[in-house]
Amino acid sequence: MDYRNLLVDRQPDGVWIVTLNRPEKRNALNAETIEELVGLFSCAMKDGARAIVLAGAGPHFCAGLDLVEHHKADRSPAEFWQLCLRWHEAFNKMEYGGVPVIAALKGAVVGGGLELASAAHIRVADPSTYFALPEGQRGLFTGGGATIRVTNLIGKARMVDMMLTGRVYQGQEAIELGLAQYLVEASLAHAVVLARRCAENLPLTNFAICSAISHIQNMSALDAAYAEACVAGVVNTQPEARVRLEDFANKSGPRIRPNS
Repeated sequence: MDYRNLLVDRQPDGVWIVTLNRPEKRNALNAETIEELVGLFSCAMKDGARAIVLAGAGPHFCAGLDLVEHHKADRSPAEFWQLCLRWHEAFNKMEYGGVPVIAALKGAVVGGGLELASAAHIRVADPSTYFALPEGQRGLFTGGGATIRVTNLIGKARMVDMMLTGRVYQGQEAIELGLAQYLVEASLAHAVVLARRCAENLPLTNFAICSAISHIQNMSALDAAYAEACVAGVVNTQPEARVRLEDFANKSGPRIRPNS
């Protein structure tokens, strides 16, 4: 697939670095970029991706919906409804696609940019990163999954507060709320390190971690327990795991130790 708005760097170890490439628009998401994300994440596992770093060109990760395009398009309710469904398609492919996605955040992670980041499995922020949902001040409402994913990260009350007041979070406060898991000086470099670590896992194990957990969260407790047992039955008996289990039994495999 040819991309106009994404840069895709496929590393030999299966790590892909995917960069939103509209820096003059603060990497705002137009309809074309959304279609490119749908295509990329639909085929990532089949095309050999073991882990994906999602980054933004320029000083910002993503400023959300391309409001200029939206204004000029003068969409009908039905047209915007369909556009929102494509956003959901792209972000669902990220969350449920089975390939670990690590978002390297910087600058604006705003509106639809936060919806995009919240679909990643790991979020790495740097000191310049700030999070906001300014839809309320612009006469808009979230349409790309914030009511689902951002609410899951920070809770309903904080989500409502962000939308009503335009409250901005950054730094350690954002980490403590759950908007990102890491706060480092160089988010892209750290995201690549994490992606390489994830890529060393067995693909089926990563697929389970990056899809089954999200599916299970949508189930009743009884159904979730059944589903977890089914997934464990498949993953924990995969032939490729036997070598790693043998290494563990022989005490020749990697040991789990606290950070020094």
